[in-house]
Amino acid sequence: MKYAVIDRGDTLSQSLAEQFHQLAKERGFIRNDEMPDIVVSIGGDGTLLQAFHRYFEQVADVSFVGIHTGHLGFYADWQANELHELVTMMAEQTPQIVRYPLAEIQVETPEHCFKYLALNEFTLKGVDATLVVQINVNDELFEMFRGDGIVISTPSGSTAYNKSVGGAIVHPYIESLQIAEIASINNRVYRTLGSSLLLPAHHHCDIISKKEQRLLLTIDHLSIQRSDIHSIRCSVGTKKVSFARYRPLPFWKRVRDAFIDI
Repeated sequence: MKYAVIDRGDTLSQSLAEQFHQLAKERGFIRNDEMPDIVVSIGGDGTLLQAFHRYFEQVADVSFVGIHTGHLGFYADWQANELHELVTMMAEQTPQIVRYPLAEIQVETPEHCFKYLALNEFTLKGVDATLVVQINVNDELFEMFRGDGIVISTPSGSTAYNKSVGGAIVHPYIESLQIAEIASINNRVYRTLGSSLLLPAHHHCDIISKKEQRLLLTIDHLSIQRSDIHSIRCSVGTKKVSFARYRPLPFWKRVRDAFIDI
């Protein structure tokens, strides 16, 4: 098995990474930071997002495993004190591969087209003033938006920023994108739905800039500022992210543990 490790950079995560390398060596694993079969993330959900974006071009060929060193995450299945158990299972068991949908973001400027993949969400905000955009669904006008911003989330990212702005939690087996508003302004000119909506895998939405404005795009943890964006197309990606599950941890149990259980 070829593997790579991405850690958060703090003392505990670095120590666990060293322990993992030693245990992996004893089991005959091959460390390969360039072309791994499995990427082990040590830290939290943010660390796994970093790992995903480091290997997103190989997303069809790599699986991820998360070890959390703080609070239980939605992508990190294992605790720091379970390192030996994880390595044993990796050596002796064939994992269940769970695949979750991604968001494909296509940014159009007068001169270029940029494409990104998001595991959690894509957010769009105005830098100097409120965001003013037209939103089309399947190439037809849906609404005119003015407000603080828009969140486009994947199902697995629906528990993050999307939830904090009133969006629904969606099971990752439902291939969809969710559009949620951030503090929309409603008047005679700008009218919005006022609630989040789900788009299925074969639909898309276009966000079209309606004035000269500096925009802040955030794809998971990556932030970009541009003043030349004409439109942004959002759709369910054709590729999926894969997680290696060595024991069951149902999505709804994760939701309950994160938001309900004390």
